[in-house]
Amino acid sequence: MLHILDKENTVLNKFIAELRDVNIQTDSMRFRRNLERVGEVMAYEISKTLNYRAVTVETPLGEAEMNLPDDEVVIATILRAGLPYHQGFLNYFDKAQNAFVSAYRKYSKDGTFNVKVEYISCCDLTDKVLILVDPMLATGTSLVLTYNALLEKGGIPRHTHVASVLGSEEGVAYAKKNMPQSKTTIWCGAVDQELTVKSYIVPGLGDAGDLAYGDKL
Repeated sequence: MLHILDKENTVLNKFIAELRDVNIQTDSMRFRRNLERVGEVMAYEISKTLNYRAVTVETPLGEAEMNLPDDEVVIATILRAGLPYHQGFLNYFDKAQNAFVSAYRKYSKDGTFNVKVEYISCCDLTDKVLILVDPMLATGTSLVLTYNALLEKGGIPRHTHVASVLGSEEGVAYAKKNMPQSKTTIWCGAVDQELTVKSYIVPGLGDAGDLAYGDKL
């Protein structure tokens, strides 16, 4: 299942517009905060899909019946651009367990690249709800490799939510093809049509990691 959130007119569109805006994104602090705010909106939307249970809460004047989330949630993030985005999810799923994966593009002289997964910190995922957060779903290769690496180390989650700020049509199609459709939901703030020859999303927003944390060698 695929949800594209900019199809509705909400404040999320303002956050994404500022992430895209070449004049605003020069402020790295604001860029990181906008990633965090998109993560908070995504977390709210995903929370609607969880299982809930009724509990009784004692107030100063009596008791209130409330429905509270009943799923164990694990938030998994691809470093490094995913860190402020991850924090947005953690602000809402404050008792979630967390996983981190180092995945990067290793370029050859001809401009082609392979995705390398080097580091994984992961808890037991068995029968839990995995939220795999990656700001940019470009080709989908790093996402699927990360997903497979997490399952190999942590076990099989009950359901996986893929959450990206921006996706490409190609990346979304690749993820849908290479992840179990009955157990995967993809959430994108917006989906763009094109990829450059270097697999950057167009119009996109540029390199999210560099904009959040500075240029890399």
